[in-house]
Amino acid sequence: MATPASVSDLIEFIAASPSPWHAADTTARRLLARGFVRIEETERWKLVAGGRYFVMRGGSSLIAFVLGSQPLAETGFTLVGAHTDSPGLRLKPRAAHASEGVLRLGVEVYGGPILATFTDRDLGLAGRVSVRTASGQETRLLHFDRPLVRLPNLAIHMNREVNEKGLKLDKQTELPLILGIAGEGAEPTARFLALLAERLGVDAADILSWDLAVCDTQQGSLWGAADEFIAAPQLDNLASCHAALTALLAANDPQATCLAAFFDHEEVGSESATGAGGSFVSDTLARIASGLDEEDRRRALARSFFISADMAHAWHPNFPAAYEPQHKVMMNGGPVIKKNANQRYTTGADTAARFLGLCEKAGVPCQQYAHRTDLGCGSTIGPMVAARLGIPAVDVGSPLWAMHSLRESAGVQDHGYMIAALKAAFAQ
Repeated sequence: MATPASVSDLIEFIAASPSPWHAADTTARRLLARGFVRIEETERWKLVAGGRYFVMRGGSSLIAFVLGSQPLAETGFTLVGAHTDSPGLRLKPRAAHASEGVLRLGVEVYGGPILATFTDRDLGLAGRVSVRTASGQETRLLHFDRPLVRLPNLAIHMNREVNEKGLKLDKQTELPLILGIAGEGAEPTARFLALLAERLGVDAADILSWDLAVCDTQQGSLWGAADEFIAAPQLDNLASCHAALTALLAANDPQATCLAAFFDHEEVGSESATGAGGSFVSDTLARIASGLDEEDRRRALARSFFISADMAHAWHPNFPAAYEPQHKVMMNGGPVIKKNANQRYTTGADTAARFLGLCEKAGVPCQQYAHRTDLGCGSTIGPMVAARLGIPAVDVGSPLWAMHSLRESAGVQDHGYMIAALKAAFAQ
């Protein structure tokens, strides 16, 4: 089966986006290449009818928008939101230390990763580094895309019950990553700084601070008897980011103002300046609507629609007891509408029907998901953004296996289906 262009592009997008800062940068580069204009929060905005713009905050969050051809008060905003971060491991500020001749890097757990999936894999580092320059300081992206660090498993001879009780790792003592042999007289921090400095082309003394995440060095691939599945790191939620970006780039002369918002920090609660719980989206909408009086701004919000796009749990045939029997979401079965009575998802009957209509318009199948009643349900940016903006919203996503694993799996057809549905949303 020939690989759809959208899936090949998704794999390239993920490979170029090993951290939230890289994901925002990759998105910005693609927007610029398609004629979008970058605007800054610190400057006065001079928006032109039909214009295509984007704004970034904190280096890891971005909102892109296309101004609609019809009056904003009459059409409102069509907004798709996703997140740039993924659960995993992050380096501590003073990460490097020596233990019995072995050089290690201390880490913190970010969000809720499946820690066992980080063991015995070729791992790199990616993120941002602040450096001192002649004119002050600047932030530079860093990506070690080669096997640099590793988390070796303990041999089964010392952990005889690992197959019966599962792999459990102490977050403080058993997660530090192996970087190398300490060597004689080599101070660990100095050695690590030298490694960063060489990669960045700066003096080690000029490195001030960093935000570095552990990343997989293996690129995404297709698998299955007919190459019907995708395996890749960070499908949750870079697949949704890519779908939203692709749909927005295809939005030509929409009637409503269309936005794609990409937020950091969803995996840790979104309560940050760059998260969906902050003011980024409301600030941006307010500035777009600054030419309207208060009455028309309220009318615009009342006519708006928000689609929270985050991956969904696909039914796993090996673990049927983990799922609600009447809501089996199938791989390559189409976008999933997610609903929860306790508002862990923001979907209501009206917004579910609206998204079903978009899928029908796009000619793609659609599925519905509810979590088991006796299991705690995760959440998304959906309820948070909907509450802050006061607009109708729906939670959707593409089916996924092994959510929060270092390497997740999704359906090839599902990615194309999601892009088509979001294109239909922006074409209204």
